[in-house]
Amino acid sequence: MVQKYVYGTPFETEAVTARIDGAKGAPIYGEVSLDDGFCFICALGEDDVVYGLGEANRGINKRGFCYVSDCTDTPHHTEDLRSFYGAHNFIVVSGSRTFGLFVDYPSKLTFDIGFTCMDKLSITCERADLYLYVIDGETPYDIVKQFRRMIGRSYIPPKFAFGFGQSRWGYRTKEDFREVAGGYRKNHIPIDMIYMDIDYMEDYKDFTLNEENFADFPAFVREMKEQQIRLIPIIDAGVKIEEGYEVYEEGVKNGYFCKREDGSDFVAAVWPGYTHFPDVLNPEARRWFGDKYKLLTDQGIEGFWNDMNEPAIFYTPEGVKETGRKVQEFFKDPEGDISKMEVDALVEGLANNKKDYASFYHRVNGQRVRHDKVHNLFGYNMTRAAGEAFERIDPEKRFLMFSRSSYVGMHRYGGIWMGDNMSWWSHILLNLRMLPSLNMCGFLYTGADLGGFNADASRDLLLRWMAFGVFTPLMRNHSAMGTRDQECFRFEHVEDFRHIVEVRYRLLPYLYSEYMKAALEDDMYAKPLAFVYPRDAHAGQVEDQLMLGDEIMIAPVYTQNAKGRYVYLPEEMKFVKFMPDGSICQETLPAGHHYVDIALNEVPLFIRKGKCIPVTEAAEYVEALDTTDMEMIGYPGSTYILYEDDGIHKDYDNPANRKILKA
Repeated sequence: MVQKYVYGTPFETEAVTARIDGAKGAPIYGEVSLDDGFCFICALGEDDVVYGLGEANRGINKRGFCYVSDCTDTPHHTEDLRSFYGAHNFIVVSGSRTFGLFVDYPSKLTFDIGFTCMDKLSITCERADLYLYVIDGETPYDIVKQFRRMIGRSYIPPKFAFGFGQSRWGYRTKEDFREVAGGYRKNHIPIDMIYMDIDYMEDYKDFTLNEENFADFPAFVREMKEQQIRLIPIIDAGVKIEEGYEVYEEGVKNGYFCKREDGSDFVAAVWPGYTHFPDVLNPEARRWFGDKYKLLTDQGIEGFWNDMNEPAIFYTPEGVKETGRKVQEFFKDPEGDISKMEVDALVEGLANNKKDYASFYHRVNGQRVRHDKVHNLFGYNMTRAAGEAFERIDPEKRFLMFSRSSYVGMHRYGGIWMGDNMSWWSHILLNLRMLPSLNMCGFLYTGADLGGFNADASRDLLLRWMAFGVFTPLMRNHSAMGTRDQECFRFEHVEDFRHIVEVRYRLLPYLYSEYMKAALEDDMYAKPLAFVYPRDAHAGQVEDQLMLGDEIMIAPVYTQNAKGRYVYLPEEMKFVKFMPDGSICQETLPAGHHYVDIALNEVPLFIRKGKCIPVTEAAEYVEALDTTDMEMIGYPGSTYILYEDDGIHKDYDNPANRKILKA
């Protein structure tokens, strides 16, 4: 059961698609105070567990820390970080009382979950203009399913998007892309996509191409497709200010950019230098910006990734002027005792400054809305612009689309990647823990930069991360300019990388099937063990293993130099290892705690008692997979319902898409 409480005059985010009438009275699970903004407070029992918050730090159980929904561009994903790129205001409290809360509020919102006071949950924000949804259910899993039905069907990508992709900031020319494609094809490592970061553009201008490096781009797209590789370009939020640049001139002429208070177009620097931001909260401007994607789809492009859409701000003219004035004051007195920290703080404070976010406006339903009041909706609506445009460009075709910044509701238009992580072992675990939390909020198509974006990846870290990435819907190796080249073929014993990526393709019919079931049935693709084994106290404590689909459990290795790891089995399971010679090793293990050996070039999984999964022969790209004669592994006599469609169109409910396979 869902109850909706209305406070003040909420901004209509369109996160919730179901019609839910407002309830009277006060929420039964806590107390609400409107004395100073909005504050919801409730007690937490000693053993209560708190799930949710999507793209958030630390554990699957969010208890014991403070989290802030405030979409933020930050590459420093350390344990003390309170805000990530997305804002996903949904939690489930499980224990003495079990209920869910969704706070539909588009600005900064703080979840203090036993941080200030260990037995108290508080949710606070500056203004009491919001919708509060309270969801009753028997279990956390039931509550999540109710929430998923409230917010609408999750985005469904084309099937090729489940293949492996390679990316790097720094691919500048056709030859760079040819080298990467050749490295994978020569070494017979499966690949379906190569991503184009900002260097493919002319001076970092959206919807342009560097004509010197990418002359006759449609022919180059065809050249890559002849190798069964799709190019996936990036689109950034800022539109460069430049006379003669068509997108800029159209936006200015038609008033499609965000405005300053005086009505002039807001100016902020990002990669191209000074830019304007498209007013994607304005439906007319959103349609205009979305239609620009056609400039690239007309040239054969079938997928995109949206970036810098928190929106990120490097600096503004006003910020530079103010900082310059203060720095000059500091250095007027050469004998003055000015600390380095003060100077550093001034310069660092130029980026993503709160004053800048409070100094520009959107136009919504004829009303002017200050950006900081709706800040968390920008990335959502930029990706929505693309999703709505794809419906106009080719309504029957699926396009690949994922974004860095997001809010609940964007899950209907695209997936997300988990942002600019590091080549750290701890970030494998962070990746794993975010996956089910994002699924709870509707984001099924997601994954992290395998190997880490920043810093230098070691061979063993990349192998372990790739072995986990086999199971994430988005499987992409991505790294930053200036870091070690980390394409799979760059490392010694390339056969180990080939084997791990081949396992992804061998399992792809199963992984795709489980993704589609989760999307079509408003379910989760990856779940905490506690959701499947709610009466098992030990399962509730496990945060480094996940249930995937209805058949398997995964337990990746995320520790340097480890030869294996400890696992907890809530029931008897088959321990399965995909061996480097192509064989599959299966061993039945009883319920309980076990240490299992897992070599660097092995991919492990566990199959639940009475279940089975299909495995096919590897292929070098998705369209070459043969699913007509698959091997069934797991428990003899068990059955599996395979979902399989053409992976391109939207005939999702065709009964022919499902067939029963038997082990």
